[in-house]
Amino acid sequence: MSAPTTEGSTYRHPHPAVAVDLAIFSIRDGQLCLLLIERGVEPFKGRWALPGGFVRMTEDLQAGAQRELLEETGISQAYLEQVGAFGRPDRDPRERVISVGFYAIIASDRIELRAGSDARLARWWPCDELPALAFDHSQILARAREQLKDRVRRSAVALQFLPPEFTLTELQLVHELILGEKIDKRNFRKWVTGLKYLHATGRERRGGPHRPAALFRARPNANALAADAGFDAPEEDLARTTSRAVDAAYRKGFLDGLRAFRQRLATVEDELSRSLKS
Repeated sequence: MSAPTTEGSTYRHPHPAVAVDLAIFSIRDGQLCLLLIERGVEPFKGRWALPGGFVRMTEDLQAGAQRELLEETGISQAYLEQVGAFGRPDRDPRERVISVGFYAIIASDRIELRAGSDARLARWWPCDELPALAFDHSQILARAREQLKDRVRRSAVALQFLPPEFTLTELQLVHELILGEKIDKRNFRKWVTGLKYLHATGRERRGGPHRPAALFRARPNANALAADAGFDAPEEDLARTTSRAVDAAYRKGFLDGLRAFRQRLATVEDELSRSLKS
């Protein structure tokens, strides 16, 4: 690191600016959605981008990300996790900018969108219908989605998408949307019953043509319990279940075939014995 010159705060070498960009996820109308802002200023005026901004001199990175989250959603507290730094020299045509990417999770019942100072509009987009993004935000988003998927496999982070009380169907939907695949309902329920960080409230959600659904809550120390339990993704657990089922079916098929072969051999031996006696 170079030393400051005699001018005090002026350094010999130019310093890059530091920004934070947020991939803010929520589940709305049964879809995994991403919050995007339409930029109201250059560069990329009129293009869609992740919410974000420059880190202030008095902020650390986490504080800058929390401030941007508050400015765009009206929410001061949400699950927020850093995904990495992005520093390609030409990523921002204004100046040399290094951005630190974060992702945030907001339950759908806690949203109050606000367009920031450099945005004309803020809106939710389904993750499978996204427009082309400004800057290198598609790379930040791709990293965020992979990290979110990994966290869903290894922690209780799926609960952050849900209200305090939820049904197992809603929890399964979160896993399916994040992981991008359907999960067998029976196996998912079997897996869920072994989780120590969930407990039934004894209440039910009524309404609609379906029968009432039991409501669950997360225990206060859900994240610690999930880590202690060595939480696995449902598809990993189901893969093991499927593997065991395939092995069992193979063994059953083998034993059934062996049994049929022995019965047939006994029949042939009996017929041959009778034929020799006659």
